[in-house]
Amino acid sequence: MTAGIEALNVYCGVAQIPVRTLFEGRGLDTDRIGNLMMRNRSVGLPFEDPVSNAVNAAKPVVDLMDPADKSRIELLITSTESGLDYSKSVASYVHEYLGLPATCRVVEVKQACYAATAAVQMAVAYVASGISPGAKALVIATDVALVDERGQYAEPATGAGAAAVLIGEDPRVLTVDLGAFGNHSYETLDSARPTPTFDIADSDRSLFAYLDCLSNCFEDYRSRVEDVDFATTFDYLAMHTPFAGMVKAAHRKLMREFAGIPPARAEEDFTRRVLPSLAYPSVVGNLCSGSVYLALCSLIDHAELAELDGGARVGLYSYGSGCSSEFFSGLVDQRSAEALAPMRIGEHLEGRCELTFEEYAAVLPANLTCLVPEQDRTVDVTAYDDILGRARIDRDLLVNTGTKDYHRTYEWLNT
Repeated sequence: MTAGIEALNVYCGVAQIPVRTLFEGRGLDTDRIGNLMMRNRSVGLPFEDPVSNAVNAAKPVVDLMDPADKSRIELLITSTESGLDYSKSVASYVHEYLGLPATCRVVEVKQACYAATAAVQMAVAYVASGISPGAKALVIATDVALVDERGQYAEPATGAGAAAVLIGEDPRVLTVDLGAFGNHSYETLDSARPTPTFDIADSDRSLFAYLDCLSNCFEDYRSRVEDVDFATTFDYLAMHTPFAGMVKAAHRKLMREFAGIPPARAEEDFTRRVLPSLAYPSVVGNLCSGSVYLALCSLIDHAELAELDGGARVGLYSYGSGCSSEFFSGLVDQRSAEALAPMRIGEHLEGRCELTFEEYAAVLPANLTCLVPEQDRTVDVTAYDDILGRARIDRDLLVNTGTKDYHRTYEWLNT
């Protein structure tokens, strides 16, 4: 039995701001921009919420499925740390606006930036078990950003959007190595979202936990899989990317610990095996639990997969504060690039509207209330016509128009 990712897409909003513009606007030390290895970050607008982001990521995937295949989506899991309700899941809205079958299980999961990978592994196990031959599962990692100047240097690295991952028996994008995984989890308060309006973060604790979990995950992976060599087993690596500079530090750590490779050789290895996965994260920012799948999209779109006979093995690392983490692997090949190409992710990212610092600062107050439950609220989408007009959008987008008796309301924005 084979199982894995049949289709994959990301949605990263319609607006972005250059990281340097944000540094200068906040009065941050621009000498530290290089550490981030980032050029832009996606900026959510007040009509974009976890539901609209999820639907806008998954709609192109679902639209390309024939009706028979769509009817076999038996499991919809949304992964988010931007929940809208203590009881009603984001997935319940997503199920409606994607038009998924009523025979589909619908559920929401949470474990910071790791939860989507837990959901993907559960979905892969469901498909590979054979208990429902031909079944498919749709996992969507979706989040909004709740940062402002209080985030200090974390603010320029924070992205927003969603990643949609379709799991099935014909893994055209990534064939998951079944049984090849390593996990590491323990309790810590490195970052959290204690209220619907702001995040807390202990950056030093979080960076340590990310690196500690990576070493322990890989050690666990190595204990389960024979003849694993970090330097030679994986043709490429794609990791959860809080910011691209963090991934570079993580790669250097593993090269030193598990391969005994000095820094000079590690740099060449980083450029060859890791850098293709950072092209998209460096212009989006941290996509939370969708981050590692954004990195995978970047890798597939930028690596020279056609030159590799028999495909390429990718090592993937997912980390979520709190904390839980996983190192796993799979195979990609030229068919992966062909399957991802119709999503035109690079064009989507290039088409986002560039905001000035003043425009960026103006949308933040409304963004910070996006998750606050209100019985009745109206979101005036027309207030952002100028930004929408400057973005290159060539498809209809779902937008949040408010709430009515606590029921969130949406419309399709015709572009």
